Amino acid sequence: MIAEQINTVNTIPNIDAAGHVTGRSIYVDDIPVMHGTLVAKIIDSKLGHGIIKKIDYSKAEMLEGIVRIFSAKDIPGQNEIGGIIADEPLLAEYKVLFQGQPILLIVAETEDAAEEAIKNIIIEIEPLPVVIDPREAFRQGQLLCKSRTFQKGNIATAFTTCKYIFEGTAETGGQEHLYLETQGAYAYPVEGDSLRLFSSTQGLRHVQETVAHVLGIGMNKIEVDVTRLGGGFGGKEDQAAMWACMASLAAWTLKRPVKCIPHRMEDMRMTGKRNPYKSDYKIGLDENYKIIAYEATYYQNGGASADLSPAILERTLFHGTNSYDIPNVQLTAHSCKTNLPPNTAFRGFGGPQGMFVIEAAIDHAAKEAGVETTLIQRANLMVNGTEFPYGQIVADSEAKHCWDEVVQLHNLDNIKQQIETFNKENLLIKKGFSLMPVCFGISFTNTMMNQARALVHVYWDGTVSVSTGAVEMGQGINTKMLQVTAKTFGISTKKIKLETTNTTRVANTSPSAASATSDLNGKALLNACNQIMERLKEVVRTIFNEAEESIVNIIDEQVFINGVQKDLSWNEVVKQAFFKRVNLSAKGHYATPVINFDKTIEKGHPFAYHVYGTAITVVTVDCVRGTYEIDAVHAVHDFGTTINRNIDLGQIEGGLVQGIGWMTMEEVVYNGAGKLLSNALSTYKIPDIYSVPKEVNIHFLKTEGSDLAIFKSKAVGEPPLMYGIGAFFAIRNAILAFNPAAIIPYTAPITPEKVLMALYSKRS
Repeated sequence: MIAEQINTVNTIPNIDAAGHVTGRSIYVDDIPVMHGTLVAKIIDSKLGHGIIKKIDYSKAEMLEGIVRIFSAKDIPGQNEIGGIIADEPLLAEYKVLFQGQPILLIVAETEDAAEEAIKNIIIEIEPLPVVIDPREAFRQGQLLCKSRTFQKGNIATAFTTCKYIFEGTAETGGQEHLYLETQGAYAYPVEGDSLRLFSSTQGLRHVQETVAHVLGIGMNKIEVDVTRLGGGFGGKEDQAAMWACMASLAAWTLKRPVKCIPHRMEDMRMTGKRNPYKSDYKIGLDENYKIIAYEATYYQNGGASADLSPAILERTLFHGTNSYDIPNVQLTAHSCKTNLPPNTAFRGFGGPQGMFVIEAAIDHAAKEAGVETTLIQRANLMVNGTEFPYGQIVADSEAKHCWDEVVQLHNLDNIKQQIETFNKENLLIKKGFSLMPVCFGISFTNTMMNQARALVHVYWDGTVSVSTGAVEMGQGINTKMLQVTAKTFGISTKKIKLETTNTTRVANTSPSAASATSDLNGKALLNACNQIMERLKEVVRTIFNEAEESIVNIIDEQVFINGVQKDLSWNEVVKQAFFKRVNLSAKGHYATPVINFDKTIEKGHPFAYHVYGTAITVVTVDCVRGTYEIDAVHAVHDFGTTINRNIDLGQIEGGLVQGIGWMTMEEVVYNGAGKLLSNALSTYKIPDIYSVPKEVNIHFLKTEGSDLAIFKSKAVGEPPLMYGIGAFFAIRNAILAFNPAAIIPYTAPITPEKVLMALYSKRS
């Protein structure tokens, strides 16, 4: 891959990289087990919907090595793990709602013993009708929450003034998280009727409170600790709580250590995916191809219970118009209850699903009107002063800057000419391209969650201990927190130790999600470090008899007063502060200012800032086989003032490839009975080294950034995934170059099978 030349000023290596490549990094399953540790195994439903008529495990519990079998009646607290809505039992009691729903928990001395017990358990379920399609669920009135609508202007009136009006449907599939480390938890009892719990989770607070709720005890009795995750992508934001509850229920009851970690196929079968959507759109344009009105209705497949679907639905509405300035908008979303595992957070959190629909509508309009899609896209990009359908006013738009810069840098006219020439000269191989603009809001849309804390100790030898609520899951947050500390104190990173994320050191954490982890935890950490620095500066002024207004800095561990270096080091200042009984610890707190949202009127200012970008995608399609290659992706991205270019670049590349996978090859398939068919790596395909773009060029847009971003370094976790949407439209355009009459629904992923069928389709 090719990337812009990296400036070494802010490129300290990822501090976790050496541990990863040498196998020394510790995950839940690597923790040395205590003597007497038991294994917990979940018995899940083999039917997608039905009434439980009989559960008999009397024979199984008598087998050698079986310690206990738990059912719903054995839960000491509440049999409920729903995060937003209380609609999800930990263990099914009367009814099952999806294949993979937990019914029993076997606790055994060994996994082999647990597996043997499974063969001796009888569960009889009376089948009920299974619904897996969200439109059908909506027709039956099966909703997980109240439907919502965002409005701006008057679409009814606006459509009457449009020269062009087009209507259609769009569909996006699910996506398996396929984190390298499966879900899992390890729990053991400690003194004081308490539990210590190691969990593979992005959301420690949710795990802590859910376990406490299930056990019927206070959150202070549950200590949750996370060193790192082997990937999360949103799949461990809420759904990690179920596995933690299983291990904790057994450990609490039996007073022995218990580990509950599923195999890959168990994980895939029992967990929810990215929410699939089926959507309708209507778009109206004037004679200059300005979009005058846009209407969309989204049918979200939420699965059997709410999980995070209501919040995901909301973010779809927030991103329903992507980067475009549209004066009249009406977006309506329905969260539909189906007999599938509860779908959940996935990188982008509903935003990509909304963006795909508006891009499909624009592409549809362009093809029908006989103009290039890029013409309509560029003509409608937002500017400062644009009002989003949810009421926030654009104040930081880089939409046109990103578009124009990528077009100029990579000479779009030349790309188009090369593609045209290639397609004329090649009968059975065709190329296509597309542009994908991105505008993504940064903050949790639940305002309450935009808060964080950090705990910092400076020891009297000058070394530093840092605890935050951030979870390292491969995104480099540990490295960025190290940088914030080192820069604020003016010391070497070698003096700083990052502690595990732990609920006894940092309480009430928000999940590491929503691309807000660096901003929230970084700002809280900055607050804590600044508290200590102010005390140390006062110590320096006292030592040198300096006035209060004297400017004290510590640079490279040396003291400067009013720009003049003094014969005093960081270590000496800290020691002097300790002798003077100065507090060398601080608890920092940060709550994002300005943001607000009123759901009663669906208006407000929900985002701290937005991230912008535009990507050009070029593809080649083999028109005999239906296969395709991603030749290149060129992007101009709004990083703000990046704190670490290498880590941010890695996030862009990873997000891009994950988005391409969602759009092209990652197809989650259930049969009519709700059974997952794409249930293993042999049946579910993710991008490998041969399917990623041959060339990736990421250009850092020169921009100041936002004061609400840590050191003005904008969030990079989720925005790049949306660049992958461009692959769908580039492939679609290559198909049309081969067969202009091809029937190509706006249905993703556009797999090789679908490409092959489209290549030889024909409109009636």
